[in-house]
Amino acid sequence: MNEQIIGEEEVVKEKQKTFESEEKRRTIVISGMPGCGSSTVAELLSEKLKMDFFSLGKYTKKQFQAEGETQSAIKQWSTELGSSKEFHQKSDTMQQNLAKHGNIVIESKLGIHFVSKLADLKVWLEAPIHIRAQRYAKRDNLEYGEALEMLEKKEAVERKKWKEMYGFDYFDQRKDADLVIDTSNKTPEEIVDQIIRMGKLFD
Repeated sequence: MNEQIIGEEEVVKEKQKTFESEEKRRTIVISGMPGCGSSTVAELLSEKLKMDFFSLGKYTKKQFQAEGETQSAIKQWSTELGSSKEFHQKSDTMQQNLAKHGNIVIESKLGIHFVSKLADLKVWLEAPIHIRAQRYAKRDNLEYGEALEMLEKKEAVERKKWKEMYGFDYFDQRKDADLVIDTSNKTPEEIVDQIIRMGKLFD
């Protein structure tokens, strides 16, 4: 398959311009269940620590435009490109290349697995499905029942497809995380403060 991820070289080159002028610094990876706010948390954390930020989830969704973030994620798996192992391997390689340079917070559903040896801190975010469905409903302007149905479909497809590709359930990354945080009753700012406090890497 000759299809390429849109803008792949541009993303890496842009980040490298920053990395080349700095000493290697730490790499933090944020993974978690859908709807736990991993992108928001990772971006806020990068701002607070003055580090670069890259969301593989947001980057990938741009390749499969649809109405709403959840719809884009589901649409991805219905296409030949989005369901191909080659596509996902390119994404895996891109996040690994970014992680090698350090000074970055990476948000990625499979980040703990693929960036494990390169990351200084690995964080897993989780919450009960009804909480996550409420967040999806608010974000995508959906009724709760519709949001729950879409979330269950998205979660089931991702777990099934990635297990077929890589041989593991991506929810199992929880056991390899340095920090596991239940985001149910926490704001993104509170989660960021907890990561910094518990990580003890940036005193």
